[in-house]
This record gives sequence, C-alpha cells and structure tokens, in this order.
Amino acid sequence: MSGFEEVGYEDAGTALTGLVARPSGKPRAAVLVFPTIMNPTPAVEAKARDLASKGYLAMIGDFYGKRPESFDDARICASEIRETPEHYRQRLRASLRALATLDGADGVPIFIIGFCMGGQAALELAREGAPVEAAVSFHGLLDTDLPAQPGKVSARILVCHGDADPMVPREQVLKFWNEMDHAGANWHFHSYAGVKHGFTNPAPNDNPATQFDASADRQSWSSMLSLFDELLEA
Repeated sequence: MSGFEEVGYEDAGTALTGLVARPSGKPRAAVLVFPTIMNPTPAVEAKARDLASKGYLAMIGDFYGKRPESFDDARICASEIRETPEHYRQRLRASLRALATLDGADGVPIFIIGFCMGGQAALELAREGAPVEAAVSFHGLLDTDLPAQPGKVSARILVCHGDADPMVPREQVLKFWNEMDHAGANWHFHSYAGVKHGFTNPAPNDNPATQFDASADRQSWSSMLSLFDELLEA
C-alpha cells in the first residue's frame, strides 16, 4: 500500500481534507473512518493503514478542516459542528460523498467506522439510512437528538463498548438498545467488562475516563473484520 493521499473536499464553505490509504490491489470495499474529537491521530491513522493492508480503500474523514491544538480547542470545534443535528449530519455526509467519489470506490460496498466522537458519527449516518452496508462504533457516544425511525436503518450495526466507560453510562446503552429495536435495525453490541473509554488508543494520557485495553482493542477489531468478511462473502 502507499502512504496517505490527501483528498480535498468541502462542506458549506469549509475546506476539508480526507486522508486516504489505498490497498495494493483492487479494493474489497471502501471504508470511511471517522476519527476522535481530536480529528486524525496516530492511533486512528494506524487503523486506516491496517484496513488498507487488508485490502480496503480507507479514508479518514475530516471533522473541522484543521487539527485542534488541545482537547479544549477540540471541544469548541465539536460544539460548532454539532450546533444542530442537521448541521452535524451535513458535515458527516460530506465525508461520505468524498469517499464515494474516490478512484476505486465505484461499485464496491461502503462501510463506515468511527472512534469516540467518530463512533457517534458513524451511527448518526446509519440512523438516517445512509447507503452503507455496515456502521461500526468503537467506544463511541450512543446518544442522539434524532433517533432512528422504523425501517430507516439499512446498515448492519456493530457497537464495541467499554462497560466501564463513564462517558456512556448504562442508561445510555439501554436507551440505544431500545432505539435500535424500535427502528428494526440489525445490530450487535459487544461490551467489555471493566474497560474504559478510548480503549483502542495506546497513546499515554492523563484522562482518568480513558484507558487503552489491548484485549478489547484486539477483539473489537477482529469482530469488525469478521463482520466485513460476512457481508462481502454473502
């Protein structure tokens, strides 16, 4: 595979840049990767590279058009794009369109995945019936201002969640389960005991709410790849 290729696109006048990792041969599928609230990080970039090594055309979407300088800066950026549910989803759709127009994406299935805020983003597009085959959330936020409606969700849903995640308490989990059942979605929910938020990111940090967990990282990634294989071999 090659290194990251920068692809420019825009949403409502905001210039955005997707980071594309290409496989060595014909893509099995195209995968939109939504990053964390910090926008692309080394951990998310490593996941995109791994997808490319396994035959997928992967693009990391751009939330803001810049990389935040700090977590506080990222929170401000996130609040701006999440000002209204429609504004948020419009930004997410821009990334999906950019992926779909890449060379190699035409005629192959499209999947979306995301980490933390990116997990929420993947689920938001699935909720509105985006034309994707699967949506996968890793330690993602599960709340929404626009719950899925019956018959709307066409994507297979996989949520990989740390049961000790203080940002996504069990009340939010149960509400999400009920939402998916009400919508008639085809969903899987994997919960890892004692695991906190951000379990896929091995970078050191001083946030007590987040902690890397090698087992949950490995098992969740394997579950995603298994789901992709199932869909592609059907």
